[in-house]
Amino acid sequence: MALHENPQHHLGFHLPTWHRNQNAAVSESSESMTTATAAAVALAGTRLLLGFVFLWAFFDKTFGWSYATPAAKSWVNGGSPTKGFLSGVSAGPMESTFHSWAGNGLVDWLFMLGLLGIGIGLVSGVALKLTAVAGTAMMAFMWIAEWPLAQHTSAGAPTMSSNPVVDYHVMFAAVMITLALSAAGTAFSLGSRWARLPFVSRNGWLR
Repeated sequence: MALHENPQHHLGFHLPTWHRNQNAAVSESSESMTTATAAAVALAGTRLLLGFVFLWAFFDKTFGWSYATPAAKSWVNGGSPTKGFLSGVSAGPMESTFHSWAGNGLVDWLFMLGLLGIGIGLVSGVALKLTAVAGTAMMAFMWIAEWPLAQHTSAGAPTMSSNPVVDYHVMFAAVMITLALSAAGTAFSLGSRWARLPFVSRNGWLR
């Protein structure tokens, strides 16, 4: 008599296909959530660090903490936050223009308010789109002032430019744009509360 193998004997050794797929989906979803959380924290950390760079520059130039700015040349003691930098411009198509701006009271105020506003926007996570626009404009002016494209100054000395196109001004601008277009303003910030304000929710460019 021929013996026939009972297919039921093998049922206990195999998980149903739907169960395996469900476990894989849960695992993939959990991994995606972990990755998204880590990315959000990393972006938030980047935003806070960059904001600190701008705020430090503002307070050091205002009060003269004796790092980049001696106390005697601080803004509160009558010094100009722009005179030293702009008067030292030695290359580029706007060299004479920047020299004429050096020490101008209006330029000082615009520069300092820009540092403060960009720093507060980045640290708080509020109005990151406007912050990115203002920050990119400031970085563009500073890039033009340093003019890394030039190999020599107007006096003929080497500029010592390390890269003719991409320097830290370009990178700062790129990071601010990335932060504005991502969800970086929602972690460790006031960005979510700001976005829920009626006027802001009706005007996406304010987020």
